[in-house]
Amino acid sequence: MKNIANNILFTQISALLENARKKVAIAVNQAMVLTYFEIGRMIVENEQNGKSRAEYGKELLKDLSINLTEKFGKGFSQRNLEQMRQFYLSYSITQTPSAQLKISNRTKTQTLSAEFETTQNQQFEISETTSHKSFPQLNLSWSHYIKLMRIKDVNERKFYEIESFKNNWSLRELQRQYDSALYSRLALSKNKEEILQLSEKGQILEKPKDLIKDPYVLEFLGLPEKANYSENDLESGLIDKLEHFLLELGTGFTFVARQNRITFDEKHFKIDLVFYNRILKCFVLIDLKIGELKHQDIGQMQMYVNYYDREVRLEDENKTIGIILCQDKSEALVKYTLPKDNEQIFASKYLTILPSKEDFIKILQGN
Repeated sequence: MKNIANNILFTQISALLENARKKVAIAVNQAMVLTYFEIGRMIVENEQNGKSRAEYGKELLKDLSINLTEKFGKGFSQRNLEQMRQFYLSYSITQTPSAQLKISNRTKTQTLSAEFETTQNQQFEISETTSHKSFPQLNLSWSHYIKLMRIKDVNERKFYEIESFKNNWSLRELQRQYDSALYSRLALSKNKEEILQLSEKGQILEKPKDLIKDPYVLEFLGLPEKANYSENDLESGLIDKLEHFLLELGTGFTFVARQNRITFDEKHFKIDLVFYNRILKCFVLIDLKIGELKHQDIGQMQMYVNYYDREVRLEDENKTIGIILCQDKSEALVKYTLPKDNEQIFASKYLTILPSKEDFIKILQGN
């Protein structure tokens, strides 16, 4: 009993310490980001007082870099100071979208900014000349913001900032989602008002079509673009790289089953992959097809969806969604095989390589 009690105590203390370390890391990171924002503000205001802004600013950053590096060490190269300056210019005009999202969720959890505010008052002194209103709530790491500042389209940049915050993307995950043109893929089938909503709220799942991408990018599988691999190879790769596939699928997905067998009239059928989306409260069935989509494939998925709706789905759950992933498809075949009011079955292409941005635009336009 004594050992059991000690183990429980050890587990509780370990959890407490790990949680405390996370909070300290968050506070330190936000302190650094806000400090860089303030350094950027001071540089910009100092430049504005100079007679010749371009020449004055260049010399200012050069001298400042030498002096700060001599006193504080690495991290204050001329390039880094330029990024701090750009950081202030990019985020000083309006409140950041991730901050707006955080305010809307304030009733759920205490905000990071609130946690930091206490730390800031106790440990950090940031210029009194900057009012609290001019400080945006910056909820990501400095590395995230360096990446985001490289995105020229403001709406696209806002979208990736919101999604990074909502989904707790690492820098690597943010880079991957940007490289796979997530924003462009989601915006493709939306009108101007819906595209604007993407930049203000991120991806919102309200109806089945909201979670569909076309194409899906599966470059993480390491499969060549065109080769002799089977549907089983594709499926096994997705299971082996399930974390990557869940990232590509989007928000709210949980894995349920692989090769899920359904039986009726003494006949057996297997659904390649079964997921559940917690936001839409529905099952999502995925069938994998090598080559071009056939109308029989759509009919088969219709059967799977009907079975799940009638035999598996609970009364308080929404209708099942079916997604057929294929290498190629005819839009006309999909259009005339499915009913006009279809909200359940979708066919999307998949790519096994990550195209260049130019090629991606051509692919999206081709859809």
